[in-house]
Amino acid sequence: MQETWKFKSALFTFLLLAAALLPSGASAITAELAKQCNAMLAKQFPPREAGNPAAGSLKGNGTAERDYFKKCVENNGKMDDANAPAPASPAQNTSPAPKAK
Repeated sequence: MQETWKFKSALFTFLLLAAALLPSGASAITAELAKQCNAMLAKQFPPREAGNPAAGSLKGNGTAERDYFKKCVENNGKMDDANAPAPASPAQNTSPAPKAK
């Protein structure tokens, strides 16, 4: 009798732990929102070569683009230019330019 009680309590504990470890329901974004944010991303970070995503963008880098897209999704596609993260500029050469003779 006592073994049955131990088995049932162990099973109950296991089920409670399994229920606690279930992932919470994360909502996926809609295709419409993804398209809208992607279009805004293309305006904010124009490509170097049209139709070639491997060429990179004129402004910023991949991290800045991902941050912009994430922020756009978080704001449900309502982005201002003021909300746009500043594009990371490449390191500029600080040495003086050579003088022309």
